[in-house]
Amino acid sequence: MSQMPGGGQDTPARRVLERLLRRAEAAALAGDPQPASLSMTGKRDAAEYRALRGMADFDAFHGRIALAERCGAITVERDRHRDDGERLLRLGVRDAAALAHDLGGELLHERVVRAEALLAPWQASAPVLARVLAAWRGGGKVRGKGPDAAVDLAAAAQAVDTLLAAARSDQILRKASTRLFGDSKRLEALTPWLDLLVTGELLPSGLENGEIWAALGLRKEPQPLLLAGPGVITLDDGSGHVLPQRWLGFPVDAIGGITTGARALLSIENLASFHEAASARGQAPVLLLYTGGMPSPAWRQAYVRLLAGLPDDAAVYHWGDIDRGGFRIAARLAEVASDGGRRLRPWLMAPDTLPAECRAAGQCPAPAVLATMCEWAHRAGWPEVAAGLQRTPLLLEQERLPPRLPWPDGAGMNPE
Repeated sequence: MSQMPGGGQDTPARRVLERLLRRAEAAALAGDPQPASLSMTGKRDAAEYRALRGMADFDAFHGRIALAERCGAITVERDRHRDDGERLLRLGVRDAAALAHDLGGELLHERVVRAEALLAPWQASAPVLARVLAAWRGGGKVRGKGPDAAVDLAAAAQAVDTLLAAARSDQILRKASTRLFGDSKRLEALTPWLDLLVTGELLPSGLENGEIWAALGLRKEPQPLLLAGPGVITLDDGSGHVLPQRWLGFPVDAIGGITTGARALLSIENLASFHEAASARGQAPVLLLYTGGMPSPAWRQAYVRLLAGLPDDAAVYHWGDIDRGGFRIAARLAEVASDGGRRLRPWLMAPDTLPAECRAAGQCPAPAVLATMCEWAHRAGWPEVAAGLQRTPLLLEQERLPPRLPWPDGAGMNPE
C-alpha cells in the first residue's frame, strides 16, 4: 500500500477519516458550530465502507475507527439492533486537532501558523506573501500548493533577497543554485515561487522560465548586452569602443557609459527583431538596445548609464511583445527610465494603431489575461495603450511585425 503524507498507510478507514477531517476544517472556516459528521449508510461518504467484502476487511476498518474513537478524536454511532452491533451508522468529529494528530498530520490552522513563522522574515520586502497566507488561511491553494509549501517559498524568498543584493553582475543559474543551496538544480525547482515573488501575482504570470530567472540576474549562460547605432561605449576599464554599422555586444556589467548623438533610443525585447531592426537601421540616428527578454538587475544598471549618455532631448522607446510578459518588461523599463528623468514611450505596442493584416496574425486574449496586460500598461505610464487594448484586444508576438524605427523629425513616427 502507498504511504500517505502523515506516514500512515492508505486504507479505506484512513480515507474516510481524512474526509471527515476535511469536512471539519471546511466547517470551521465557514463558522459552522455544528460538529462535522459523515453518514456511513450513504453512497458518497460511505463508499469505502460499503465496498468492504469479507470479515477481515470489516474487522480492519472497525478496528481503525475504534482507535480514533478511543483517543477522543471522533464519536461513533453504531447500529446496536443488527448483526453484531458493530455496523457503523455515523462518524462525527469530537476533537479536530486530535483527529489530525491521529492521522499523523496537523490542522490547517497549525500548518498556516508554521508557514507564517517561516515566511515572517520576508513579509515586509515581499507584500505578496500576505496574500499567500490569506489564501492558505481560507483553505485555498496558491500555485496548486497549500501551507506545507512554505518551506519552498521561504527558500525562494531567501534566494531573491540574496540575488538582488548581488545585482551588479548576472550569474550563471546552476552555479548560483549551488552556492545558495549546495544543489545545482534547486533554483530551477523553485521557479514557480520565484515567479510569484518577482511578479507579485498569485496566479502563474505566463512568463517563460528564462524571463523569471533574468529578472533576478540569473542566466543559463552569459549573455552580452547588444547595441546598434551611433556612439562610443566606454567600459569600466576606461576603454572606448566605437559602435559598428551593424551591432556589438558587451559584458553587461562592464558598461560605463556612452557618448552618442542618437535622437532616440529603442529597446527591443526579442533577439530576432533586434537583428532585423539593426539591419534596417541604415544611418538613422537611432540607438537600438536588446533587452534579452526580462531585463536583469545588472542590465537595468547598464540601461541607466546609457540613458544618462543620451542627448537631453532624445526620445526613449520600447518595443516588445503584445502580451503579459511584454507589458511587464515595459513597466520595469519605464520605472528605471523615470528614475533617470526620462519618459519611456511605447513603440508598435498599441493594437489599434497596427495595420489590419498585422492584427489578423494575433489572437484575442482571455479576459483575465487582457486585464493583466492593461494593468501593466498603466504601470508603464501608457493609459492610451491600455485603452487601445480594451478597444482591440490582441496577443501578438513581436516577430510578427516588420521593424520600423522612430525618427526625431516625426517621419515614420508611430501614432502611439
